[in-house]
Amino acid sequence: MASVTLEKVRKDYGAVRVLHAVDLEIADGEFVVLVGPSGCGKSTLLRMIAGLEEASGGEIRIGERLVNDVAPKDRDIAMVFQSYALYPHMDVSKNMGFSLLLKKAQKATIDARVDGAAKRLGLDTFLQRLPRQLSGGQRQRVAMGRAIVRDPKVFLFDEPLSNLDAKLRVHMRAEIKALHQQLKTTSVYVTHDQIEAMTMADRIVVMHDGLIQQVGAPLDLYDRPANMFVAGFIGSPGMNFLPAMVRKGGEAVLADGQVLRLPEGLPLTDGDAITVGLRPEHIKLADDGALKGEVGVVEPLGLSTQFYVKLASQQLCVFAMGRAGVKPGDVVRLVAEPDQLHLFDPKSGERIG
Repeated sequence: MASVTLEKVRKDYGAVRVLHAVDLEIADGEFVVLVGPSGCGKSTLLRMIAGLEEASGGEIRIGERLVNDVAPKDRDIAMVFQSYALYPHMDVSKNMGFSLLLKKAQKATIDARVDGAAKRLGLDTFLQRLPRQLSGGQRQRVAMGRAIVRDPKVFLFDEPLSNLDAKLRVHMRAEIKALHQQLKTTSVYVTHDQIEAMTMADRIVVMHDGLIQQVGAPLDLYDRPANMFVAGFIGSPGMNFLPAMVRKGGEAVLADGQVLRLPEGLPLTDGDAITVGLRPEHIKLADDGALKGEVGVVEPLGLSTQFYVKLASQQLCVFAMGRAGVKPGDVVRLVAEPDQLHLFDPKSGERIG
């Protein structure tokens, strides 16, 4: 196992810079998830760690070793791709052991490692099958098994669950997390799915436009997002944003004149423009709620209910446990505790306080 260190790493395609001086320390044995929308640079960064893309600047270290000019096969990493990338003419056993065969490992060593990985992944009864005879989840396990048998210093995962259906994705992310807890190998995982990031990561790296927006433990990013981008990206459903003006006495006046009580001790003055962030799950129905609006779309989910309220010329998403008992056209009152509000500078998008 080894740490991964990125210092001022950048990537240019001609005159276009897609990664801007990225600094990141990944500790030995840590599971770090790179998350962000398509085009943010997360997969490019992963491929640069793997050696599949050349860095335009900066340094990449695996352990203490500078690997900028080291070939991918010599970096002691193993990569699991979205597409599985299995050899269709080889059975599961040969697919899993092929990298060791190329390294001219002894047959006994190959067999022992393949058998061990197959048992760990529940593939020991499928070793003689061809990839076409397997389900999508089984193929992904074979791809993971092929990585495990190499016993690498670092695992790299490039959106490995994207091709699976929703139910299987939930199952496989639990399997990957359990596998990491067993192996404790340094892992870097790329996804655009923030739920995968929240449930799997020791730390999350949120990226946007080739820049790291925030790095931290999942709940730290949820509780204290550094800016509006992170606040809107982390959490499902996403955070609501309401433009407001600060008024003396610790109040925020919304566009339609409705008022919210603000947390105490923030560096705000009368007349400041702010953006108030409200997570849907922190908004409650209340007979004497400070906010009032009309219900639009209602989405019953069984265990919970998600619905939208027109308020201050915006659609406010509300997430309530159980069956909220609201229907389109209802006028409802809502309340949010001051300490659950997130305040942002509307110009910079940065968190206030």
